This record gives sequence, C-alpha cells and structure tokens, in this order.
Amino acid sequence: MNWDDSGFLLSKNKYNENSLIAEIYTKDHGKISGIIFGGTSKKIKNYLQIGNKIYVNYYSKSENRIGYFKVEIQKALSPLYFDNHQKLSCISSAIQLVKILTADSQKNQIIYNLLESFYILLENQNWIRDYIFWELELFKVLGYDLEFINLVDKKIVGDEFHYISKSSTEKRIVPNFLVEKSKSSEDLKTLLDALKLLGDYLDKTILKPNNLNQPIRRLEFMNSLK
Repeated sequence: MNWDDSGFLLSKNKYNENSLIAEIYTKDHGKISGIIFGGTSKKIKNYLQIGNKIYVNYYSKSENRIGYFKVEIQKALSPLYFDNHQKLSCISSAIQLVKILTADSQKNQIIYNLLESFYILLENQNWIRDYIFWELELFKVLGYDLEFINLVDKKIVGDEFHYISKSSTEKRIVPNFLVEKSKSSEDLKTLLDALKLLGDYLDKTILKPNNLNQPIRRLEFMNSLK
C-alpha cells in the first residue's frame, strides 16, 4: 500500500536512535501512524513540530503492519507562536484532542478542515472565545452535539439574566455567549468558566465512557490563561 497525502503532525515518539513513530491526521486517510526513518536528524527534526502541516508519502507492506512515512514540510505553523505561550499551549490542546478522540484510518474531511481553520482563528482578536466554539464543533462532528439552548433555563438574578442548567443534580450557570452563540467579546473569567464547563462535559460524556483520560494539554492551556 502506497499513497501521498497532506496532514497535520499529531504526535511523535522516539523509535530508535535515528527514527520516530509519528501520528499524522491526513486529508484523505484520517489518522495514520508510521515510522519516520531519520526523524531525529538535523535535516528534518526542526520541522517535525507538533501541529505543523506536512506532505507525506506512506508505504506499508500490509494493512496489519505499521508503515513508513517520507515527509516534507508544507507549512511550519507551530513555530509562528513560539513566542506566545498561550497560543502555543492552545495548539497543543487542539492537537491532543484530535489525537485522542479520532479513530485510526477513518477519513473525516470536516475534522481535517477544522485543523485548517484552527490556525486562522488564532489570528482573531477574540481567539480564546473562537477556540471554545471550535471545540464545540469538534465534539459535534464526533457525534456529541452540545446545544446549550436545550439544556438551560433563563432566570433573572438582580438586574441581569442568567442561563442555569436544567440538571436535577447540579445547577450551574452557563455563560450567555455559549447559549446565544454570541460573537461579542467576553472577559477572561467567563471564558475560563466556559472552558471548564466544556471540560466537564468532555470528561463525563466522551472520555470516561470510552476509558480515556483527561487531556493534560487542555488543562495546561487553561492554566496558561490564569
């Protein structure tokens, strides 16, 4: 089996002194693992940064055996944010979510497009809010459509109204912008509350039922915002 494709580097782990085992989310083949011979060499290791877009040639003797990648850089995306700790941490969070939540060898054009659009939202003024909606879209594509409007009651508290979850076991305030899908700017505390809310949903609805652990990179991203 031999094919060429474009993809985003999701992970890399040392295989031997000179090689790596990498996971790449490709446009036409989904998430694929393979060995990159010489992956630790000075020639290519600098552009094998998590999140970078690369062009790959994949070869495998059979579907039951791990294959091999030959790689070329297409877009060095992650290095653009080496001097911005928060955005670099956000990249790690997004990439790890795609890594742990997607199945091997299953093409999904929408997820690939989400990875493409992710780097566009990083340039927006309200990029943290946009990333929250990016996560919601990822969950939706994976079959977990979280429509807050169906999960909350609207209540007046003082001179302001709030959305309160309908849960019989735990009443929580849901940030207005999540329900109304508002594009207005939000303060950092509200954004962190939203990230925490999505993280709890991710843990209870997606991760625990599938025996998956909370992604550490997402927790690190939230901590970078505090």
